[in-house]
Formats: sequence, C-alpha cells, structure tokens
Amino acid sequence: MQTLDLHEFHTGFQANFGEVNGTESVLDYGNVRAEYDALRKTVGILDLGFRGRVCVVGADRVRFLNGQITNNVKTLRPGTGCYSALTNNKGKLEADLNVHALAEELLLDFEPSLTAKVTERLEKFIVADDVQIVDVSPHYGLLSVQGPQSIKVVMQLGLFSATPERAYDSVKATDGTLGELYLINVPRFGVPGLDLFVPIAAVAAVADKLVAAAKEAGGGLCGWTAAEWARIEAGVPRFGIDMDESNLPQETGIESRAVSYTKGCYIGQEVINRIRSVGQVTRALRGLRLEASAHPPARGDKLWHEGKEVGYITSAIRSPALDAAIALAYVRKECNGAGARLVVRSAQGDSGAATIVPLPFVS
Repeated sequence: MQTLDLHEFHTGFQANFGEVNGTESVLDYGNVRAEYDALRKTVGILDLGFRGRVCVVGADRVRFLNGQITNNVKTLRPGTGCYSALTNNKGKLEADLNVHALAEELLLDFEPSLTAKVTERLEKFIVADDVQIVDVSPHYGLLSVQGPQSIKVVMQLGLFSATPERAYDSVKATDGTLGELYLINVPRFGVPGLDLFVPIAAVAAVADKLVAAAKEAGGGLCGWTAAEWARIEAGVPRFGIDMDESNLPQETGIESRAVSYTKGCYIGQEVINRIRSVGQVTRALRGLRLEASAHPPARGDKLWHEGKEVGYITSAIRSPALDAAIALAYVRKECNGAGARLVVRSAQGDSGAATIVPLPFVS
C-alpha cells in the first residue's frame, strides 16, 4: 500500500490510518463528529495526497485532451478549469476528472490508484501529437481546505493576494522558500472549498500553517470518514463507489456539469449524444431517505418496488444533519421520481422502507 508523504505529520496528530483504493489515507483523528462539524460549520484541512495527479503537456495538449474527455477544454484559459469525464467508445465511464488549465500544462486531478489507468488510456490515442502525460504526484502534494471559513484560512498563509472566485479557477504564487504553489477553487462537499497544490518538499510546512490557522477559526484537521459523510449529504457521486465502468454519464447525475454537447468529437461522444436524443436512460442515481429509526443500508443492498427488484444502494450513512439514514442508489426510471416509496432488502433478508428525495440531502 502506498503511504502518505505526510504520514509522520499525521501521526503527530494521533491519526487513525486506513486505505482508499489501495492507498493510505487518514480515516480520522479520534473525533469524527467534530471533524464533520468543522467541514460544515467552520473549516477542515484534508490531506488528499493519495489522489491521482497528472499533467498533459506539449504544444498539442489542448486539442488532444479535447478529443478525449466529455467537457470542452478549448474554451479554457490559463487560470480556469472544469469538471469532466473520461469515457470509452461505448460511452461508459473510465474516470471522472477535475481539469485545470495552467500556463504550460493541463492538470488532471482524479480518484486514487487510477494514475496508471488514466495514463495508459490517454497515451493509447497519442499518435503524431506533441503531447506527453506526466505523473506529478511525486512532485506535488494536495491539501484541501473545505468549509465556510476556507478562504479566511488560506489567506492567513500570506502567499496569495486573492483567491479564485469561480469553481475550478486557479491562481499561482511563487515563494522563495516554498516554491510554486497553485490555489484552486474546488468545493468538494457542497460547501466553499479550496485545493492547494504544494511542492512535496514544502507540503508539511504549509500543512502546519494551515492547521494553525484552521484552529484559530474553530476548525482543524479532518479525515476521510468525515469527508465521506459530507460528500454523501451533498449528493456528490464518487467514482469507484457510486459510478464505475458500467455507467453512462447520464445515469450518474454528473451530466450537467461534466458533458458538453457543443464541443465536437471525443471518444464516446456518438453514444452519449444518441442517448440524449433518445431522452432517458433506464436507471439513474437517486437520493434515498430511510425511516428515522433505520440503520444505514449496506452497499449493494437491493431496492424493490411492487414486488420487483428495481435498483441497489451505492453509498449510505446516518446523516448527522438530518439524524436519519440516507443513501445514494441506482433506481430504474419507472419508479425513480421524487416521493417514490421503495423497500430496501439486505443480504440477510432484512427490509425497510425508503423514499426518494431530491439531491443534495443537505445544502
């Protein structure tokens, strides 16, 4: 298992470690509820150094990447970005990506353990293009500052004159000691948020300063468990959990922010456009709220409606904000409208009632 660059740093804060997609992560620092409250109410600092990070470089990088992913890269100026997806020729997902246009490269940020897969997929289509795919994770760490006080905390570093205002916009700072740093507007959990890409040699020092500033604002370090609580409440699907290689973008709820229907050709475009013309997919990701006393269902638990199996659970928690079990699930189109009543059946045969509700669960 690949260990975090900041393993010793987190050990100093009594971190409990686990793994995400085969890479080390911090699960919590001993008080998940306090960490969740920080994300929702003040500010939480997360080490996302286990996520994949590659740069697409070369003179043909924009034209090339635009032919590979679902969103429009040609309209991006340096300092802007977008959310997108990588699909195969059948329109099925291979990854979802945050794409950031920097001065000399396109930075892609994605789920852990996908670097080899994403790199191989992109390199497969490089023919005579002036394009290289470079793994930058050994060189840059990723610290994420999420919550209502995120801007205040980042500005206390004294490195940036301003923060990027729009989602996926970025600004660069050059420090004589720390090196080149990139600050990007990425609200990951339905609250304001900023991602900070820091040279590996400086990431511990920057993390130290962020934690100190966060504590002054009433927040602090947060682990993966609290982040997952906030993510599910925000109704944000995660690749590998709520969407995978079996899904079309239109099924997952990411279509409106990840797919451009005016950009021209890319791998998988024909299928994705045809589905749009037809009008509807056979299943879609929905939010479920269970009875107040119910325990969260398990991933893979089946959904039934009028005696027929109609879907399955992908993510579930007991929501601190709602004090109720909630879940993300795929449900067939004939019964996936808001207000529809379903039955959840576990592998052990237990069952309970659930109602489809609009996403996000908590805004």
